[in-house]
Parts: sequence; C-alpha cells; structure tokens
Amino acid sequence: MKSYQTIYETALILNPDKDLENILPKADLDEMLSARDDSWYLSTMSRRIFRAGLKHAMVDAKWPNFEKAYHNFDLDFVRTMSDEDLDVLMANRLLIRHWGKIHSVRHNASIMYEQLTKTSGFGHYLANWPSNNIVGLWQEIKKHYKQMGGYSVPYFLRMAGKDTFILTQDVIRALNRWGAYQGVPSSIKAKQQVQNVFNILSEESGRELCQLSRILALSVNE
Repeated sequence: MKSYQTIYETALILNPDKDLENILPKADLDEMLSARDDSWYLSTMSRRIFRAGLKHAMVDAKWPNFEKAYHNFDLDFVRTMSDEDLDVLMANRLLIRHWGKIHSVRHNASIMYEQLTKTSGFGHYLANWPSNNIVGLWQEIKKHYKQMGGYSVPYFLRMAGKDTFILTQDVIRALNRWGAYQGVPSSIKAKQQVQNVFNILSEESGRELCQLSRILALSVNE
C-alpha cells in the first residue's frame, strides 16, 4: 500500500481548484456526541432511513411533518405507539408512506430506549465506541436496528457526527489503486481488512477516518 503522503499529494494534484483542507469533513467531539438527546439521534436515524433511495432534499423538506407526527421523536411516545397509530401515519399524505420505514421508527425507538438504560444514552454509546473498530459499530447497529442495511449505518453515523469512513465507489477505487485492497469489500471480513487500512493511514497522518475517506475519494480521477 502506498503511503498516506503519496495519496494526499495525489489528491492535491488532481484537485487544484479545491481548497482541500477546508472541504474535509470533521467528526464531532465525544462531549458533543454525549450531550445530544436520544430523540435527536432517533430523528437523525429515521431521516437517514427515509432518505435511502430518495432525493435527500425532498425528504428534508417533509421532515418537519415527521417531527410533528412522531412528537419530536420522543422515545417514550414513539416506542409505545400502537399499530393503529402507525396506520394513521400511513394515511398521512404529508409523510412518505412507506410501510417498512414508518414501522421501523417504533422498533428503533424501543432499541434505543433499551440502550439508554444500559449506556446512559445513545450519544454515550457512540462516544465510547472506538473509531479503530468502526466496522464493528456498523455491524452492531445493523444487527439491532431495522432498515439500517447497506450503507445506511455509515451515512447515519456521518450525519450524527461520529467519526467513520464511507465505502463510496470512489473510496473503493482508491483502495484498489493504492494497493490497499483489491475488489469490493462486501463481507464482514473484507470490511475489517479495510478498517485496518484506515487505522494505518490514521496512525501515519493523525487524521480522522472521515477525512481519510474524503482524501482517498479525491485521489482518483472522477
């Protein structure tokens, strides 16, 4: 695998019109993650779920309607919603009426409530999870929460401010180009191998995973 410096310098060369340092994402501090309410995390997770396969701007424009329908995503309210309550939401033309996604919010609220009693809140749960095993967090969230398959978990974590890389097509192309990984890392074992690559690059550079992810994406021709 090529060194971080080689990858970074290539990203600079390929993007002479970009102020690279100013466009790199930044993860939130652990204190910020811990301070947020669980209702905020449930809303953010739910927004990611409804965004999947749809235009983000359309979902975002409708999101105030979802906040109202789910009582600002209060965990106690949402987890105790009845099937009849959810049927009412399915009939609400102001929402995106997808049966699986509408129902997933109640299930996810229940799981998040269980974590609240065990870990002092979802934010603490995220803050205490080590970034050098972010793939393990992907698997845990995918295992317990509904409608969080595919790339939904890393995109949700990015929205929530937790440091993570995202295996976009450009990132995968970069990993292939720089000899870090060959092919598409689709299995758990393969993703763990990619995690090791990111850990090495992070140790070399002192950068967050989210920044390394973006630098890799910019190190290949568009």
